Amino acid sequence: MNELQFDQLLHIQTTGDQYGYPTLTHYHRYEPTPYAALEQLFGKYSLQRTDCVVDMGCGKGRVPFYVHHRFHTKVIGVEMNSIFYENALSNKTQYMKKNSVKNNAIDFQCVLAQDYLIQQKENVFFFFNPFSVQIFRKVVDNILRSVEEKPRQIHLILYYPPLEYLHFLEYETNFELEKEIFLKEVSTHNINERILLFRYE
Repeated sequence: MNELQFDQLLHIQTTGDQYGYPTLTHYHRYEPTPYAALEQLFGKYSLQRTDCVVDMGCGKGRVPFYVHHRFHTKVIGVEMNSIFYENALSNKTQYMKKNSVKNNAIDFQCVLAQDYLIQQKENVFFFFNPFSVQIFRKVVDNILRSVEEKPRQIHLILYYPPLEYLHFLEYETNFELEKEIFLKEVSTHNINERILLFRYE
């Protein structure tokens, strides 16, 4: 299926003109994660219904809706842009009309990622290069503080991971690289397109 067909399957609208430029220095331009990348990622990495996934920089909510549809797990989207946030809420309304979903199974928060309060049930965090390494450090520190309060295994999923992210995780944290997935037929201009999965015990 192409992007539009996936959107139609989920009864959401995440395609079209949405490539906005942020007004804050450390935040990057938004673009949705290709469905082809999600298909390949979750063909090799499975979630349990007890997992709770947080998408940092979720835009209109494509990743949360895809993950919930496929695994029926709790999902949260964190988005600083109020317009994208409102789009995500509209998509949630349409998604819930077509699916038997509890209202609290999908949640969106309009907040800066570094200000988002990590909940103790959250254990999988998705990043599509949404912001600078300075912000990434703060978010990871927040995650690790949460783990100190509630010990649990944590997974970080990095799509198009910047080298600065990888250097930080390798040399300054106890996260370990668990899986590397090279993506096929997602981009015609980047043969190194990949997803990295890091684990913290």
